[in-house]
Amino acid sequence: MGFDSMRDFSNDTRALALNTATLGHNLDGQGAGWPVERVVDACAERGLGGIVFWRREIGMQAVEIGERVRAAGMQVVGLCRTPYLVGSERPEAWMDEAKKSIDMAAGLQTNVLTIVTGGTEPGTKGVIETQKILADRVAAIAPYAADRNVNLALEPLNPMFGGNRTCLMTVQDALHVCHMVQADNVGIAVDVYHVWWDRELAAGCAAAADRILGYHVCDWLENTSHMLLDRGMMGDGVADLKAVRAAVEDAGYLGPCEVEVFSAANWWARDPSEVIDVIIERFKTVC
Repeated sequence: MGFDSMRDFSNDTRALALNTATLGHNLDGQGAGWPVERVVDACAERGLGGIVFWRREIGMQAVEIGERVRAAGMQVVGLCRTPYLVGSERPEAWMDEAKKSIDMAAGLQTNVLTIVTGGTEPGTKGVIETQKILADRVAAIAPYAADRNVNLALEPLNPMFGGNRTCLMTVQDALHVCHMVQADNVGIAVDVYHVWWDRELAAGCAAAADRILGYHVCDWLENTSHMLLDRGMMGDGVADLKAVRAAVEDAGYLGPCEVEVFSAANWWARDPSEVIDVIIERFKTVC
């Protein structure tokens, strides 16, 4: 396989999904503050295939929002995210919060719920022990998710978040936890921002194969100014987007491409209509 066999997006946006964080919807006071309904309509009008929401947007309206998305001819591609399951910022009620996030995903009728794991477990060093604890906790919620037709996607993060937001830095790390959990509904989300640097990415994706549940697209700016909130729009950075997608698709993933750009100083300051239009143009030309 390789570049020649990749899907052709030059005139087809059905595989394109908007993660609403690209409009600032994951943080209070960010972006233009469009209501969910307006985002759904704007994406449908432009021929996008799906949307990924954040829990804070949904409230008690999961069923209604899911129905609106499907009535507009799209799908709810995923939901962000569970609470941290390990680390010092893990809530005491992590199990209840995790189940609430699973229930919300089920209400939206999306089958992918992202897990950002949380950092190193207090009292431990490195990541090995934390990964074991993580596996135990994922295993504890996986049956509840399976009963509701929800898959759990472990997302490895860029190593700069190690010890803070994550104990998984590579696809191989996430796959190792999947193997420890041994649940059919536990897999991996591959995000360009977090894995673009990994020279073993293709091998990791090949090993993960059908456990790849999601592919997240953005870019890495050469002179990024903020580790969390300065992601690049596709084509503005140094990530080899074609190579990353080839690794994912060669492994067998042919699902949605989810654009997720955290950009407080740039894209969140723009009109959402412009942002979505730029996403479409970049998706067709550089992704």
